[in-house]
Amino acid sequence: MIANLGLAALWLATALCVLQLVTGALGMRAEGDDIARLVRPAAIVQGGLVAVAFLSLIYVFAITDLSVALVAANSHADKPMIFKLAGAWGNHEGSMLLWVTVMAVAGAAIAAFEYRLPERTMRATLAAQAFVGLGFYAFLLLSSNPFERLSPPAVTGAGLNPLLQDIGLAFHPPTLYFGYVGLSVAFSFVVGALLTRQVTPDFARAVRPWILGAWVFLTVGITAGSYWAYYELGWGGWWFWDPVENASLMPWLAGTALLHSVGVLAARDALRTWTVLLGVIAFSMSMVGTFLVRSGVLTSVHAFAVDPERGAFILALLTIYIGGALTLFALRAGSIAEGERFALASRESALVINNVMLSAILAVVLVGTLYPLLTEAFGTRVSVGPPYFNPVSAIFAVPMLVVMMVGPLLRWRRDRLTRIAKPLALAGAVTLVTLIVSIAMGVALLPLLGLALGLGLAVGSVLPLWRRRLTRTPLTTWGMVVAHFGIAVAVLGMASESGFSSERLVALTPGADTTIAGWTVRLEGVDPVAGPNWTALEGRMMAQRADGAVHPLRPQARSFTDPVQSTTESALLTTWDGQLYAVLGNAAGEGRWQVRLWWKPFVTLIWLGGLLVALGGLLSIAGHLLVRRRQSAFRVRLAQRRADVAELAA
Repeated sequence: MIANLGLAALWLATALCVLQLVTGALGMRAEGDDIARLVRPAAIVQGGLVAVAFLSLIYVFAITDLSVALVAANSHADKPMIFKLAGAWGNHEGSMLLWVTVMAVAGAAIAAFEYRLPERTMRATLAAQAFVGLGFYAFLLLSSNPFERLSPPAVTGAGLNPLLQDIGLAFHPPTLYFGYVGLSVAFSFVVGALLTRQVTPDFARAVRPWILGAWVFLTVGITAGSYWAYYELGWGGWWFWDPVENASLMPWLAGTALLHSVGVLAARDALRTWTVLLGVIAFSMSMVGTFLVRSGVLTSVHAFAVDPERGAFILALLTIYIGGALTLFALRAGSIAEGERFALASRESALVINNVMLSAILAVVLVGTLYPLLTEAFGTRVSVGPPYFNPVSAIFAVPMLVVMMVGPLLRWRRDRLTRIAKPLALAGAVTLVTLIVSIAMGVALLPLLGLALGLGLAVGSVLPLWRRRLTRTPLTTWGMVVAHFGIAVAVLGMASESGFSSERLVALTPGADTTIAGWTVRLEGVDPVAGPNWTALEGRMMAQRADGAVHPLRPQARSFTDPVQSTTESALLTTWDGQLYAVLGNAAGEGRWQVRLWWKPFVTLIWLGGLLVALGGLLSIAGHLLVRRRQSAFRVRLAQRRADVAELAA
């Protein structure tokens, strides 16, 4: 019953999406005003219907309705409730329904609350959003129906992939979807502005909160996904340049460049063409990521589908959306006004340089991700990993970090470098001293550059607060400072982990110990334990440092029955200066057990930095909303005053 309700709501939402597309397109013409009044209500009701469909899917997962094929394939009656609910989006069909739900709800929010742009531009934007949404509705209903029924119902469910039965993975995918969909909203605004030739500061101010929100969600999603892979997969790394990891990184890189461009357009009426092109590229990267994860061209713990037909469907959507948008851009690029000019020594120039660097890093990641797929299609298998990605990305990341120290100190439009010489000298001195000390310590090149630039950027990021009254500093400035400081913190964590990590693989009998980086780790024993839907062998370990404090470690080797799979649960001991990472391996004979240990200095700075970057984005959103609220209140007071004056004059 509930599944039928969800499917019916999905079909009705599709019909309203068609109505939104038609009325929005007709509304761009002057003679279409009457019918165009339906575009906003259609978007709002559509959002409500898709929300009903998604809540219906969550309900059938919660009660383990095995008459629904998706539940039978991805859930089990004995799973903990949180993982039953996560199973609703921990698969291909459910995750696509979540995507469509967020997109429709976002469209409803635009229709209900956005009135700053000309109505003709808003109609074009909502029509573009409907055009994007309609392809995904067709994808769901024609090839990925989440409410498909089984007759007779399954006797028992297959269960969710054990690697995904983790509290972090319960919330990691939705954050990425929110980010992807936020970029689709930005894409719709860009298409609407192109169609109506309204690439203006007002357009930038309307789209900026959506870009910021998408960027914050992508930042949180990537950070959470990195930490999940670090502690769950048991290989001791925080980023492997896996193609699916790259699929989330590429939209973030494009979104970061877009965020800075739209800020310049909103504040200084410049970088119009950059903003439009980056809006298309950012959404293109989210579509490329969707294709990689769901097409079956990749084998990864992150991938959802292995169906080439679905991959072809997504590839067709990608071609239509991105090909159409780029064609529209080519046709309308000549009509986009140049915008305000600026000097080489200006904040705008610094942002352009960083956008070029971000775009170059994006190209490096895109080529490294797609090249193995292309060669495999011709019968040759190659592997592209850190030896390519790390040094080639660094070629562009190093100058980008240098410019990040300078850019926020510059004035808009025109400035002199001599004016900021003193604060720059401070950041430069910190960078130089760190560089010299690191060279003396024999640190490898990339960690050396990371440490020097990370510390320099940490100092440079707070220099915009110099000589300011902190209580009167706008939230948007605080957001910039916190986000840039977060980048510095993350870079320092990456450099420390890369340059100073230690690893040890040993076979220990109960009671034996080993040492690593000043730690003594003793294996007390190995015990069988059981969880809600798994059994495990748990290592009882004790770790001790020179300070004498003893810390327990409990790594596990888990076995699941529904579905049958084994996983490694690492044990982490976090201190102020790093993490001790322990993994229990297989029995090695003669009563010995394989134990793998890592000491990773300051590795937690990587994820702390990611959270600081997201916090900076949230502060910026709050700052822009506060400014908008004050402007609205001012306009209300001004209108009231004019009305009072008119009344007195009468």
